Amino acid sequence: MKRVPFRRSAGLMVAAVALMAAPALSAHASTPTARTEQQTYSEQARAAGLSDEQAGELQRRVDAVLARDPQARQTSANTLAIPGGTATVPAPGQPEARDLAAPDAPRACNEGHLCITDGRGVNYDYYRCGYYDFNGIGDGTFNNNQTPGTRARFYNSDGSERWSHVAKGSGTASWTPVYHIRPC
Repeated sequence: MKRVPFRRSAGLMVAAVALMAAPALSAHASTPTARTEQQTYSEQARAAGLSDEQAGELQRRVDAVLARDPQARQTSANTLAIPGGTATVPAPGQPEARDLAAPDAPRACNEGHLCITDGRGVNYDYYRCGYYDFNGIGDGTFNNNQTPGTRARFYNSDGSERWSHVAKGSGTASWTPVYHIRPC
């Protein structure tokens, strides 16, 4: 058995560790920090015409949604990716929730989607089948724009079905007692 000098083997180990750590370190270095994202979201809010005070209020509303849903993540000044779809929070003074990062985008419930507006004006857009926790409150509306015959189900806190709706159609609902949703 040939002996490798200690310095050489230690140097090889250090090099190997550096090579293994490099992708993780470079990925970490290129990932924006939460502070940078917050600045970007604030810039989006100001570009949409919100004052600093309104931008702060909007972020507090978004933070409240994030606190209720630990799986949600903020994707723009007032939109969040949620399990099964997206949520859009209305900006202060906004008559209806619209994505501030894409203000000219039409607000419609796309084909194949289940869209809900709760009593706070938060728009939920579900486009993936599954069983999801729901944090809407108050009276609002829904648009079941899925394939005709697709049944959206709405559940109580104990998991029992509260009511359902067969696509296509829309209506009003009280969201306060709805705890879970199965869009399709």
